[in-house]
Amino acid sequence: MTAALVAGLLAGYGIAVPVGAVGTYLVSLTARACLRTGVCAALGVATADGLYALAATLGGTALADGLRPVLGPLRWVCVLVLLALAAWGAAGAVREYRGHRLATRTAPAPPTPARAYLGLLGVTLLNPTTVIYFAALVLGSRATDPAGALEQGVFVLAAFAASASWQVLLAGSGALLGRALTGHRGRLATALVAGGVMTVLAVRMAVAPG
Repeated sequence: MTAALVAGLLAGYGIAVPVGAVGTYLVSLTARACLRTGVCAALGVATADGLYALAATLGGTALADGLRPVLGPLRWVCVLVLLALAAWGAAGAVREYRGHRLATRTAPAPPTPARAYLGLLGVTLLNPTTVIYFAALVLGSRATDPAGALEQGVFVLAAFAASASWQVLLAGSGALLGRALTGHRGRLATALVAGGVMTVLAVRMAVAPG
């Protein structure tokens, strides 16, 4: 259970840490609305991450049962997927940092807390990288360490808690910290940290026995 908890926390932080368009919007929303609205929006993002973790866990188990004969090679495919996601995110952040291409948008009127939650939930659910990320983690781990329902539940809840804690921190950080995290250097640093977390997960999966 401890392994599932740690894996879920790492997975949640790995997908949540990069400060992209959603993170930038969270900070700006909290700055021009209120903390309650920002927290609701943050929980919308975390809910989407939790739903994707749940879907990948359930679907990953079913797929793993059907693909058991090729789970060994599949583990290495999953390792490569995680490494590719890490490299892609880091490379994109470096390119953006070098080109100083930060988009600026005219901010509309702040939404209500309920609309902020639903809006960020919907936007995050449209991100295909999230489901690919969780599916790769789940399928790769099933290749070496089949988990029961309790471990799956712990993984999903831990992933949700990690994502929620980061998003709420980001939303509640205020304008000062927000400018630091969403500026050129902040976006580069968070992308590199997230890439490092994904790389650690991939290496851990690669060196696991079996």
